[in-house]
Amino acid sequence: MKEIGIGVIGTGFMGKAHSIAYSASASVFGTGLRPRLEIVCDLSPERASQRATDLGFSRYTDDWRAVVSDPAVELISVCTPNDTHAEISIAALQAGKHVWCEKPMSTAIGDSQAMTDAAAGSTGKTIIGYNYTKNPAVTHARRLIESGAIGRVAAFFCRYDVDNEADEMRPWSWRMSRDQSGTGANGDVLSHVISVAHYLTGSTIKRVVGDIAIIHKERDDPKQAGSRKEVDNDDMVAALVQFENGVHGHIGASRVTWGYKCGLRWEVHGTKGTIIFEQERLNELRLFTPQDDPATDGFRTILTGPQHPPYEAFLPNGGHSLGYMDVKICELHELLEAIRGDGGVWPSFADGLVIEKVMDAVDRSSLSGSWEDV
Repeated sequence: MKEIGIGVIGTGFMGKAHSIAYSASASVFGTGLRPRLEIVCDLSPERASQRATDLGFSRYTDDWRAVVSDPAVELISVCTPNDTHAEISIAALQAGKHVWCEKPMSTAIGDSQAMTDAAAGSTGKTIIGYNYTKNPAVTHARRLIESGAIGRVAAFFCRYDVDNEADEMRPWSWRMSRDQSGTGANGDVLSHVISVAHYLTGSTIKRVVGDIAIIHKERDDPKQAGSRKEVDNDDMVAALVQFENGVHGHIGASRVTWGYKCGLRWEVHGTKGTIIFEQERLNELRLFTPQDDPATDGFRTILTGPQHPPYEAFLPNGGHSLGYMDVKICELHELLEAIRGDGGVWPSFADGLVIEKVMDAVDRSSLSGSWEDV
């Protein structure tokens, strides 16, 4: 099995998730490229050293440029704060590396466009971390839609609610700054919704009217006791949307909704049926199609199993259930297969830019109070 050298920049939640995926992918799928954990980077040398030990990397550094320039590294994960994605990704692509970048792409459309341009001028493959489209339940839903199981798609509805920032006593963080994070719930949470919308409908959102709200307008400054800092990006966001293929719907997200931990819920309404999914029950899909006998009508639950690829790469029987990290492994596998076979991958930087433009249109609409074209 051929190996591919790996560098991971950023060691928080997503950096760890990427590293676990790299460690497990060859064991799960058994073929293709085997990731070789070369170097991990964190701003803190002490933390970088510990992460290298914990995650199995050969080396560590506190300078991301050392990862980009390392000749042993062929594929780089960018798992840093949003405002650093563009600089790191562009440098990696210019160095001939493949890039797995967490979402959102950047904090500004201009930077995301520059990333896309860099990818177009590079031999490197790119993918954005919209992992909720890689779940076997969701890929099965797409196959059902494409097969005509629910007829022609008429509408798409989706919300993604979390309570990460619901507690007003939580201190201010970079995620609450337009300069450092870009939008708030829009970029951090609604971006996933838009990726699912594009993936399932097979179309892109072309027109929106949006609304945002900042629920906790100030928070305690974690670096200065007794001082408060302004929150200047959105806690909640919602939009009516129209797709290129004529589908209509509405989408929304919140980072301040108590009770939801990973509350991504979507519905696809067709002319002959409906499909419903909830991320907190990520191994289940609910399908309604009319029955000959109305007395038997009702939603039926499809529990994922070996008949829903690539579930069978993990487990031989249904009902044993995959988890979040398994879905990240599915995401990585798609990228590794594209690198190995010089094939396509979704969403690439070009696809991610389209998602970013929808986010931007929602933000512009919330300020203008009118419909905006993407």
